Amino acid sequence: MNMQQLLNTIKSLLAHDKGLLAMDESVATCNKRFANLGIPQTIDARRAYRELIITTPNLNESISGVILYDETIRQHTADGTSFLKVLNDVGIIPGIKVDKGTEELAHHNGEKITAGLDGLRDRLNEYVALGARFAKWRAVIIIGEGIPTQGCIEANAQALARYAVLCQEAGLVPIVEPEVLMEGAHTIEQCSEVTEKMLRTVFKQLYLQRVVLEAMLLKPNMVLPGLACAKPTSEDEVAEATINCLLRSVPAAVPGIAFLSGGQSSEAASARLNAMHVKFKSRLPWTITFSFARAIQQPALEIWRNQTSKALAAQQALAHRATCNRAANRGEYTPALE
Repeated sequence: MNMQQLLNTIKSLLAHDKGLLAMDESVATCNKRFANLGIPQTIDARRAYRELIITTPNLNESISGVILYDETIRQHTADGTSFLKVLNDVGIIPGIKVDKGTEELAHHNGEKITAGLDGLRDRLNEYVALGARFAKWRAVIIIGEGIPTQGCIEANAQALARYAVLCQEAGLVPIVEPEVLMEGAHTIEQCSEVTEKMLRTVFKQLYLQRVVLEAMLLKPNMVLPGLACAKPTSEDEVAEATINCLLRSVPAAVPGIAFLSGGQSSEAASARLNAMHVKFKSRLPWTITFSFARAIQQPALEIWRNQTSKALAAQQALAHRATCNRAANRGEYTPALE
């Protein structure tokens, strides 16, 4: 493990109020989003869409790193240039999603475990050789009747910790992503309780696996009520609940926290991130930023729809959302930017 190399990567990822763009959708997930918009579910369409993203003019002004998928990290632009070269040429750091998605957790009805630990060491070494500098692994926690169970929380925390230490061994910065899903009718208080419990368990396992906290990043959910919860919640309430939860559960040694959007609207994700910076930035022991997928991509995808004539407008929408989130990192986002 080259500690200085890992620290340098983290420093670059967190610099200048920039954030991360998650473009690591699996083939199945990407195809599902394409199908909803009438876009052909082909490798050529996926390649064209991802080329549109990484060649967006001035994307590097707001985005410091992108999380790629196994298919994407090997792809090239229409003129034959590798995606990794395009990113490196503009100073955007390439990363890679390395988990293999979720599956049913045995004897835990309705709960999930993330697959992908088998053969992970070899896959990480391959990604390093390809040019990746950081990685991501997502665990999924569902709030429902009688769940999450302690067994589910601990199984996912152990997997995250084993992934993280293997990344550091290989020379990749691990992004640790324990996501409490928004689906359900749970309150913001219930989400806070589950998120804190999950994070405390994750950091216990990271400690046991000897993960160097200074050489990792955390990618958590914001503390939010479930999508079916009838009680309205303000941006300030989300900011307060989220930061207080993190202050109680995330060690100060962690250099950065990059929030996932988790199904929030683009505008809501920006506004809530902004509120955290406005209310709490001077008190925080870590840098907070964004690592959004749909909250940055969805407006562009809806414009593009596999039409070459719409590519520039789609790129402008993508750049706009990235710019809004960088403004949120400065506490300068307002609805007027929309």
